[in-house]
Amino acid sequence: MKLGAFSISLTVKDIEKSKAFYEKLGFTVFGGDLSMNYLIMKNGNSLIGLFQGMFEKNIITFNPGWDENANKLEAFEDVREIQSKLKSQGITLDSQADENSTGPASIVLTDPDGNPVLIDQHV
Repeated sequence: MKLGAFSISLTVKDIEKSKAFYEKLGFTVFGGDLSMNYLIMKNGNSLIGLFQGMFEKNIITFNPGWDENANKLEAFEDVREIQSKLKSQGITLDSQADENSTGPASIVLTDPDGNPVLIDQHV
């Protein structure tokens, strides 16, 4: 199963402090909007999303159809294909994509330790 670009989405208390902290680790702003309380930061192939007031927990995120630079991949496994494979393996999904749709969609599942996993396709 190819899940696409990987990032961690962190729920932060103070986005300015978190931004400054990760900049000290060599991350730079790659996307997002500070005025909307979210930033995507990048260091090489590593991506961290900083989200203030949007989520209760940190989220493991995958983006089918994107590489780590948010470039569209020519070939990729659609989120609905991934959903079908997960369901066939008995994995319970917290939210599902419409199987009759195409294009952007997402699914959410929770790992055995309670960590949310978001598979978020933008293309």
